[in-house]
Amino acid sequence: MIFSSQLALSLVRYMAKNRLQGIERYPIALMLEPTFRCNLACAGCGRVREYKDLMSASLSMQECLDAASECGAPVVCLTGGEPLLHPEIVGIVDGIIAQGKFVYLCSNGVVLERHLQDYEPSPYLSLVLHLDGPAEFHDALAGRAGVFDTAVDAMRAAKEAGFRVMVNTTLYKASDPQGTLELFDLLSRIPVDGIMVAPAFGYQANDNDIFMTREEAIAAFQPVYEQRDRFRFYNTPIYIDFLAGKRELSCVPWSTPTRSLKGWKRPCYLLTDGYCSSFQELVQNTPWEKYGVGRHPHCANCMAHCGFEAGALAEITRSLPDLWAAARWQLFSG
Repeated sequence: MIFSSQLALSLVRYMAKNRLQGIERYPIALMLEPTFRCNLACAGCGRVREYKDLMSASLSMQECLDAASECGAPVVCLTGGEPLLHPEIVGIVDGIIAQGKFVYLCSNGVVLERHLQDYEPSPYLSLVLHLDGPAEFHDALAGRAGVFDTAVDAMRAAKEAGFRVMVNTTLYKASDPQGTLELFDLLSRIPVDGIMVAPAFGYQANDNDIFMTREEAIAAFQPVYEQRDRFRFYNTPIYIDFLAGKRELSCVPWSTPTRSLKGWKRPCYLLTDGYCSSFQELVQNTPWEKYGVGRHPHCANCMAHCGFEAGALAEITRSLPDLWAAARWQLFSG
């Protein structure tokens, strides 16, 4: 299974409950940023540029637990920044799991292996590492030699210790499709429990010329799409079709709200048009109709999973073929 049986059942129940109650806008995954501190300054990261004056500050453990409870999403992605640099990260992980939520603990892998002993393997905990290509390419983006090998060593150690290990891969203008396939082959041999792939988004705070247009992203993804059955993606098959230009999806930005030191980020994980003091304010007072492809200039080239995967989930419930494809993906992938 791509998702643990506990997570799959929890998501189905949660989405059905909201639909039965007539709730249109509800979160699926909270993007919780306990700290912006990081031990890397990756070329594609907007956080180290947008929040350079906040690198030394952190949310408290209680603020993190309160945000998870206030939002109510069944999944909490601990991101940033490098979450493992937060002094209370173990308590944050344990506290969120104690709420019955599923934690995706994101890391660049630099210090992960030395911290594995702080956690217990659990279907409620997934370790998510970021690798954007083969060693030379990834290290160039990370700005430091040896990062790739350190992350791979950490993955292997985590798998040997019994943890669920996922990998996020971002595609950039300079990404080589053959290199991406080589990376996925390596990850499949470890083997990781799932691979997420998405094109990079041109952050407002990042003016590096490394991002693709939507047309370039679709073209770049074709070699991966042609060999998609070889790999264990934890993108839904509907989203994979979307990346290949085979279908259209709507962005659902409220599905992945972001909470950081500055508050609840409006409108989404990628764009910054201000902050709200509460989750309810974010949902109720954000002019959602302003955003999306064709409505906001900054959304024009976005194909990021943080908005469109929820659109894919919505499509699954409307079509028997999509429902069957999703069931096969969940039960028989890998």
